[in-house]
Amino acid sequence: MKKQERAELFRQRLLRQMKLTGMSRSELARCCQVDRSTIAQLLNSEELRLPNAHLAAECAAALQVSSDWLLGLAERSETTAGLLSTACEITNAERTPSDVQLLRWHKEAAGYKIRHTPATFPDILKTRAVLECEYAAFHDKTPQQAGSTLSETLEWLQEPGSDYEICLSTHMLDTLIEGVGYWEGLPEHDRLEQAQHMIDYCRDHYPSLRVYLCDNKKVYSSPITVFGHLLAAVYIGRYYLVFREKQQIQALTRHFDYLIREAEVDARHAAEAMEARAEAVFGKFREQYTY
Repeated sequence: MKKQERAELFRQRLLRQMKLTGMSRSELARCCQVDRSTIAQLLNSEELRLPNAHLAAECAAALQVSSDWLLGLAERSETTAGLLSTACEITNAERTPSDVQLLRWHKEAAGYKIRHTPATFPDILKTRAVLECEYAAFHDKTPQQAGSTLSETLEWLQEPGSDYEICLSTHMLDTLIEGVGYWEGLPEHDRLEQAQHMIDYCRDHYPSLRVYLCDNKKVYSSPITVFGHLLAAVYIGRYYLVFREKQQIQALTRHFDYLIREAEVDARHAAEAMEARAEAVFGKFREQYTY
């Protein structure tokens, strides 16, 4: 970029930010500890000039933007600290199976594809009995509140245009059916009900809901949710790491696409595969159990 071009860009961006913040020439001059005439010279379109490094930094600080942006060296106006804060936020997770924060993000991303890899099973695929079992470990929210949140999520899923992809661990599915690990102590009746509910839901809501079964021995993922191109959230237990930068969201989207490509069972056959796994343990699954 030529010197005159950079000077004109600096003038335009300086003027734009002054208008945006409502800062007058006199106020900017006071913040930068220079004469008002100095600011007037910077804004003069007929005699373009570039400020020295100190004045450029003072102008940027006063207007709460980066000096690199004012000088045309960057396309983002945020300061370095501002960029870091927007690049990755840390948001409290409720530590409850049915999370209101996730519902808010679902609503924010209405009309966009949602990609989700849960820690256990997605809330939308859980039965009331499973929610009550999980909520036994929490004291700040009741199963009734969980059910209310779940109902809101289900209503969102059933709206026209909803598009939901889920990668589900075959290991988590098998431990449910066998009643071991995370699901140890959950009565057989409730485990059967949960398995049947997932089978029916995957079959009835395909293709707006697409569930892929992944073998964690081959591919692994932390619990993540990608909300269209708006944001992505990684669940680490007590907190969510929330990403809103385009490149970060694209990277997590590519990770999810990789999980789908490597899935043991695709969405079209997920219900059949789950039913086969259940029948292998429980016998004639549908004949022995109804609810």
